[in-house]
Amino acid sequence: MGIVAGLDSSSGSTRIVVCDADTGAVLRQGYAPHQVEAKATEADPQVWLLSLGEAAAGGLLEGVQAIGVSAQQHGLITLDAHGSQVRPALLGNDKRAQVAAADLVDALGGRQAWAEAVGSVPQAPQPVAKLRWLARHEPESAQRTAALMQPHDWLVWQLLGRPARRTTDRGAASGTGFWSAATGAYRPDLVELALGHQAALPEVIGPSDAAGTTPEGLLISAGTGETMAAAFGLGVAVGDAVVSLGASGSVMAVHHEALADSSGLITSFADATGMHLPVVHTLNAVRALRGTADLLGTDLDGLSELALKSSPGAYGLVLLPYLEGERTPQLPHTAGTLSGLRRESMKPEHLARAAFEGMLCSLADALDVLRGRGVEVRRVFLLGAAAELPAVQAAAPAIFGTQVVVPQPAEYAALGAARQAAWALGVAQGTLAPHTPPAWRGAAAQVLEPGEELAMGQAVRQQYGATRDQIHPGAFASGS
Repeated sequence: MGIVAGLDSSSGSTRIVVCDADTGAVLRQGYAPHQVEAKATEADPQVWLLSLGEAAAGGLLEGVQAIGVSAQQHGLITLDAHGSQVRPALLGNDKRAQVAAADLVDALGGRQAWAEAVGSVPQAPQPVAKLRWLARHEPESAQRTAALMQPHDWLVWQLLGRPARRTTDRGAASGTGFWSAATGAYRPDLVELALGHQAALPEVIGPSDAAGTTPEGLLISAGTGETMAAAFGLGVAVGDAVVSLGASGSVMAVHHEALADSSGLITSFADATGMHLPVVHTLNAVRALRGTADLLGTDLDGLSELALKSSPGAYGLVLLPYLEGERTPQLPHTAGTLSGLRRESMKPEHLARAAFEGMLCSLADALDVLRGRGVEVRRVFLLGAAAELPAVQAAAPAIFGTQVVVPQPAEYAALGAARQAAWALGVAQGTLAPHTPPAWRGAAAQVLEPGEELAMGQAVRQQYGATRDQIHPGAFASGS
């Protein structure tokens, strides 16, 4: 069918993969960092274009027929009536809108009203909360704002030469806080509630649709957010969940419908294929391991070695890893707890084991929030550098109670963007159906089974759950 490219413009860099459109085989790759300060909460979008140009240098895109775009989520770009930027882009890591988000919850009548309206309760990163912050703190900028875009929308628009038509996809739109994955429609009234007036919004196009064609004849697909692109690149389907191990954690799964959740534990995203991606976040994942490693004077590899010298259950030690407060369950002002100290358990290896089990049990709690809403989980994809640690791989299948797949490290968001480009190209050429994405090879991975350890994993979870419920009674009463 040809050659396609996928580019992922993340918070810190642009990565490009060029793939065979039929098989997904990677032919060549490019990379360039963004020229932005670390942990910046605002950025000039032009740096993303410069990075894209650098990553594509040296003829990387030669012969490419279609491009897909994945980009960092929850960024907000405000344009005036002439299509010029009103101010620098507000990025997803900007926490200034926390009060604004709470104001919006009250303004619409509570969490239930938001969950029913758009499938999520406003959080600081979301564009809808950023709009309320802008209206309160930069009223002149808010007044000038006539159109709204996110990073992926803006990059697609730029690649197409800034046409009158601006587009997005349902995946990116579902993270805004003013588009409903359940109804497939915007809620312009929520934009007005946040900003104080209406603003033009990108047209939401289908997963296999093309956003347009460049004057050179290069097809640009719909594009999507990084989370959705990574899921598509991994090839996850109904029955699959993805657990991401970063400093914080997230659990998402493919589901056939949007889930409204008044507790706010579930964020109801749409995916890049026409399905749904309910997501549950935890505030503490690898940060609990790093904290324990620091305490024991070692690193993550050393912590893993120590943990494997202990046994399941860590001699009764239980670590509730709520070091930064917690989002699942909703305990924003709590702290972590180490329970079960006895003379025989006061050894470094048992504390190390408790840290791994605490992190995994916390993520299993998040998985259970989804299972409790009818989401099928037959296997778990485990992502992040910590997924390679032997102690994680030893404990995860039994604690999650299911097969665990550890994919080899790859640029999955860029691969997902490329796969979407291949889909749009195939539809345009008449070789693929609009509802059938290209059947690319799945991610190369290590597959781990719970096996005989399943009963022990259930016992570890029971020990953890009993400690959690004793210290935080009713923590999940309204969330699962």
